[in-house]
Amino acid sequence: MTSAPRPIQVVVAYDFSPSSEQALRRAVDLAMREPEHVLHIAAVLDPHDRVTIAGQHEQATYETAERVQKLVGDRVAATFAGRSTRADVQFFVHARIGKAAHEILALASDVGADLIYIGSHGKTGVERLLLGSVSERVVREAQCPVMVARVKTYADVDLMRVTEYDHVRTPHREPHVYSYTNRQVILRPNAWPIS
Repeated sequence: MTSAPRPIQVVVAYDFSPSSEQALRRAVDLAMREPEHVLHIAAVLDPHDRVTIAGQHEQATYETAERVQKLVGDRVAATFAGRSTRADVQFFVHARIGKAAHEILALASDVGADLIYIGSHGKTGVERLLLGSVSERVVREAQCPVMVARVKTYADVDLMRVTEYDHVRTPHREPHVYSYTNRQVILRPNAWPIS
């Protein structure tokens, strides 16, 4: 009798920013292809910051966290909307009050995370030094792989088309022969014997 595979626990840090939307979208895409991935979407409210909900600024309280949890749940449902999956996908929405990096890492520990998706706001220099970087700390301290998502800013590029080249095919190619001498890797010419 074969047992069902162990679910793969994926934590997704979400704060309504464009980079966290990218992280959420990538995690949902993964879960839709591989439904054994269970998503844990984490929205963290800093107790010292005011939260904006429906245009109103509020202090982070348990009631605020509950409203944020509902908003995030709606956002996740919208990301799944109208798409078909191979099987049911399970996800949980966690609203926590505390420092973002600490709470994301704590949730990862609580669920035994196999993977974390997090957005990066792309702060550099003094701004990053003063504010710190949540994604950087999560990458440094996580005990599982971390995927950092960002909004693409590279221009689309038209690549050259690959054309088929009809040539003589052999079952194998001769190996390249290398040697390591005096702290250097040296490619030996084919005339040298392999020994």
